[in-house]
Amino acid sequence: MKIKINEQIISELFSILTKRKNISVDKSYTSYLIKNPELLAKKIGEESTELIIDFIKNNKDGVIKESSDLLYHLLVIWISIGIEPEEIWSELSSRKLVSGLQEKINRGKK
Repeated sequence: MKIKINEQIISELFSILTKRKNISVDKSYTSYLIKNPELLAKKIGEESTELIIDFIKNNKDGVIKESSDLLYHLLVIWISIGIEPEEIWSELSSRKLVSGLQEKINRGKK
């Protein structure tokens, strides 16, 4: 069964995780991570590294799992710092008509 990922799925997951933000750290890993920003930052680094390793090894299943872990931790960072998914969608939308190379050049001018 193919699942079409879209902003609704991310938004629903974001909503679930936002609710977990205020649950006791004993019962919610999300809450625990939000209250421990250094650990959350470390987890982003770990998941990114694991994703890179699986990518280099051409391990598709590993890339799927590590991408899911990385997305989870990324959403937790958004919640932690008060970013709504729509802010990310807006930024991505502003970039869609600019090539990646041009966008990098533009960033260097700021």
